Amino acid sequence: KGAIRMSFKTKKIYPDCPIIIRTVDIGGFTKSQLIDRLKQSSISLNEYGKRLIDDERFMTFEETFCLQTIELTVGNLGFPNGATTSQIYKKANDLGLELCPIELGPYLRLAYLDQPEGSSNHSMQIKQAPSGSITIASKALNEDVDFPKGFYLRRINGVLWLRGYCADHLHIWNDYDHF
Repeated sequence: KGAIRMSFKTKKIYPDCPIIIRTVDIGGFTKSQLIDRLKQSSISLNEYGKRLIDDERFMTFEETFCLQTIELTVGNLGFPNGATTSQIYKKANDLGLELCPIELGPYLRLAYLDQPEGSSNHSMQIKQAPSGSITIASKALNEDVDFPKGFYLRRINGVLWLRGYCADHLHIWNDYDHF
């Protein structure tokens, strides 16, 4: 009789996994110049995104500098069943990755104009990262539950978005969510 064989495909963990590296110039604009650039590039902001940029703690860098980003999934960090924001950030730090400055959001959005279209499926789960979105891993400006925690990038129906999001410390990100 033949033996029954089972094989389990395991997801590769950073740094031995597929990643997307982007190099972004950040800084050199005032807050109002940055907002003007977003408008000129037809980039939409939701109310949370506007609140983040308008907040006095959102600072702009006078000097321009280059920042290298690494995009990967929560699963690629070793969380096949998802994880909280603090678990994701701790694991990333343990692997030698650093949080991005929150100011990266608008600059990355301006640099990444060819983002693929996300799904516009309205039946998606509520309080989950939208299909095709990239959440920027950054320290929150404010710990208040009702204040946006950071930015995510999305293209939906041909429109580029820089959106803010709210998530409490108990929120579980899915293994396929991109950071």
